[in-house]
Amino acid sequence: MERYQFELPLGSGVDRALTVIRYGHYGRPVVVFPSEAGRAWDFEANGMVDAVGSLVHDGRVKLYCVDSVDADTWSDRTLPIEERAVRHGTYSRWLTDILIPWIHDDTTAGAELVATGCSLGAYHAVQLALQRADLVPLAIGLSGNYDVTTWRSWGERGEATYFANPADYVPNLHGDHLDWLRSRLSILLVVGQGAWETSPTGALPSTLRTAQLLRDKGIRCELDLWGHDVSHDWVWWQRQLAHHLPRFC
Repeated sequence: MERYQFELPLGSGVDRALTVIRYGHYGRPVVVFPSEAGRAWDFEANGMVDAVGSLVHDGRVKLYCVDSVDADTWSDRTLPIEERAVRHGTYSRWLTDILIPWIHDDTTAGAELVATGCSLGAYHAVQLALQRADLVPLAIGLSGNYDVTTWRSWGERGEATYFANPADYVPNLHGDHLDWLRSRLSILLVVGQGAWETSPTGALPSTLRTAQLLRDKGIRCELDLWGHDVSHDWVWWQRQLAHHLPRFC
């Protein structure tokens, strides 16, 4: 395990120091987003690193666990939805312009990234892949809600919100770009049907709808629907990741 620090200016005088924790020394790079407003160490603290520990130890994956800035973006309910989306855009640019090139320098040449996350982290993983499939051609979303307008949003929605919201822009994908996404991108959506997957998180209905939107557009999307005993919780995300990640590394 190695820790690294980065700086992110969010604007309006808001600056954040971001932590990235790397687990492993060889293998396919996996960008890991925490649950809502989480930190880079949450993945280990909640048993997720141990759940895929054999993959790390055997050199099949390198995990890059990142801080969220949800507390300053999507989870800051004092801000209108468009301002939250603008701030999220700053975080997205940090991912694509700073973090991912750094990961490329730290890993095997030509290795293709995977993005994954739980709950709100699943949104970050899927959104990153949809927006930058050239950098991240595979996303694994665990119990995600992919419609930002359902997150106690208020205020007028503009361009920043539209392009940050798969529920808005996926139905309008078309032409050469859609053809390219069909050839490049794969998304795996996993969700349970138990406690907290429907209410208050909205993960179950949003996952089902997002899977259908992607399939309607011909984008590769696998939906893995777990049982009614499967709750919106770490113990199940451990099992889900351990079940699926070995297929891709």
